[in-house]
Formats: sequence, C-alpha cells, structure tokens
Amino acid sequence: MTLRKGLTLADVLITVVVALVFAVVYSIWGGVYTALQPLGLHLNELVYGVWFIAAVVAYLIIRKPGVALIAEFAAASGETIVMLQFDVMLMLYGVIQGLACEIVFALIRYKSVSLMAAVSAGVAAALSTLPLDWFYGYLGQLETWNLVLMIGFRVLSGALIAGWLAHVLYRALKETGVLKLVGSRRAGHDEGL
Repeated sequence: MTLRKGLTLADVLITVVVALVFAVVYSIWGGVYTALQPLGLHLNELVYGVWFIAAVVAYLIIRKPGVALIAEFAAASGETIVMLQFDVMLMLYGVIQGLACEIVFALIRYKSVSLMAAVSAGVAAALSTLPLDWFYGYLGQLETWNLVLMIGFRVLSGALIAGWLAHVLYRALKETGVLKLVGSRRAGHDEGL
C-alpha cells in the first residue's frame, strides 16, 4: 500500500474530531484559568498550556504537514461555538499557535513522535502567544520580575501540558490500538525521546 504525502479526507476528519474534543476542553478550562487568577504570582499561567494541546496531539496521531495548524484553528473556532460567542481573537491565537507547532514539526520533517518533539512544540506555542499579548497591551505594564515569572510559567505549562501531557495521551491511545489505521506508517520514524 502506497502512502500519500498530502492530507487525506480521513486525516482532516480525524484532525477535526481531535480539535472538537479539545474545543470542549478549552471552553471548560477557562474556568480553571480564571479561578487561579486571584491567587496571584501568575499561577494561572501554569495551566495555560492546555490551549496548545490540540495541535500537538493531532500531529502525534497524523504526522503530516498542516495537521497542527488545522487542529489548533479548529479547536479555537470550536471553542467560540461551544461558548456561544464569536471571538476572532481566539481564532487568531489558534492560527499563531498552530503555526508555531508546524514550524517545530517541519524542522523535524514530520518524522518524530518523540517526547522532545512534543515538548518543543508546546514551548514554541507558548512563546508564540507573547507577541499578541504584548500587542494587546497588558504585558508592557508588568514589572520585569513579574513578566519573567509569567513567561516562565507559560513556557513551563506549554512544555508540561501541551508537550508532556499530549505525548502521554498519544502513548495511551497508541497502547489501546486505535491508532493502527491512522497517521504515518513510514519506516524508521522516531519514537524515542
């Protein structure tokens, strides 16, 4: 059986299903993020990485160009539907986060499903949100120590939640056997660290 390099209809449908699952998670997660805000010291940033996880999980399952971007955009768009409020900003964040993950996956030529690939994508997605946050004004108002703490927690969250947790979810799905019929089946793709 010959594998197609481009996305198939099945690839897109699986990506969108993953995105829709995470759209629901994203909309619920807003309450967790908001509940942690009053605690101060940017502890809410420690859970921010959930909003990047769809791109990483979808890539780990499919491993083709464009999947991370589609998944993150669809999850962000789906979140606006679940919350019953159209929010272009959420979709813009989704595009930027998906593109950041795509850059990481392109650098590894869409071949690795390693923990390091997932963590790197999570960190890239976390960093990609900062320019938009700066543009919308509130980051420039923080003291330097406060900004460093916030960025550090966001990057840590991207690494742990969008990277490590996404990899754990992928491995758990793989162990069940449900992934045997999806994703790339190239010989020699990297499953290591």
